[in-house]
Amino acid sequence: MARPRIKDVARHAGVSEKTVSNVINDYAHVSDRTRTVVRASIEQLGYRVNLAGRHLRKGRTGIIALVVPELDIPYFAELARHVIREAEKCSLTVLIHQSGADRAHELAALAGFGSTFVDGIILSPLALTADDLRDRAGFPPTVLLGELLEEGADHVAIDNERAAREATRHLISLGRRTVLAVGGIDAPGLGTAEARTRGYRAALAEAGIAHDPAALVPVDSFRMPAGARAVARVLRDGVRFDALLCLNDQLALGALRTLYEHGVRVPEDVAVIGFDDVEGGRFSVPTLSTVAPDKAAVAKVAVQLLRRRIEEATDPDGADPDGGDPEGARDGVVDGAGPGVQSPQDRIVAHRLVLRESTEGHEGR
Repeated sequence: MARPRIKDVARHAGVSEKTVSNVINDYAHVSDRTRTVVRASIEQLGYRVNLAGRHLRKGRTGIIALVVPELDIPYFAELARHVIREAEKCSLTVLIHQSGADRAHELAALAGFGSTFVDGIILSPLALTADDLRDRAGFPPTVLLGELLEEGADHVAIDNERAAREATRHLISLGRRTVLAVGGIDAPGLGTAEARTRGYRAALAEAGIAHDPAALVPVDSFRMPAGARAVARVLRDGVRFDALLCLNDQLALGALRTLYEHGVRVPEDVAVIGFDDVEGGRFSVPTLSTVAPDKAAVAKVAVQLLRRRIEEATDPDGADPDGGDPEGARDGVVDGAGPGVQSPQDRIVAHRLVLRESTEGHEGR
């Protein structure tokens, strides 16, 4: 039996092929009655959308790439799940690439891996510089995640400096006066760690607490063993502290283990807070207070922005596929666009402070 086509569905439902197409694409102006009739015909005939043909007619592959530093870091694994979910909603397939925070790998991803099999890229860069990103002529449409390296590219992030300031303020509000920043970096860079360190220092200054450079505890990675080693080192050195701001949850979970092994009570002796709200922090003992970025919103906004850029690249006269701005974020830089092309978007996604046993002694809000 021949595979049913869109004209077969139209004939069965008693509508035009255009109406069937509108229902398949979920256009809002189709009446509920017509939508129900067409969907019933699709189901009865067993019609399936030919996604490959649809993408090829528009000069696309229907594949986008998500490039993250490390997939076994829980934050990136959870983010990838959200990106895949959002992409599926618009019939896109996600290729996931691990860069290892290596500049050569990130440059290769930025260039579309030397081929045309991806329509666009969502990239979380750690090793690239602003110069690397400045001249992208001929490269696939790209949306950047994390800290902003330049204003010439679409970008999605949380306000890391503000989030760290809020987390540190909370520790200070508990009466903690010697707060160490595990993973803190005292440098003028544009990275996430630098932004979070600036927020930490701002909160100390607001509280009238002098900044001690020794309160920034360096790490060689942002994994649990590094957090455990860092806290073991400061305990061995006799550093006095009553709170830890860990720049991600992996560092915080490692710190919790070392504190437990040394008989340091959490939160009675030392309060601990992390970043990212990964699943492991909800099951640690004690459970981990954390800054929770809205990972679902990061994924949604990034996919919507990328779809818009793909539309512009392959159909410059076409309409924005979402009919407006991506949801779940607030605007940054939006001006200077040419006809039919929107200027780069700087999107800041919400975060919230989640208070659990490692700062409160019981589940907080």
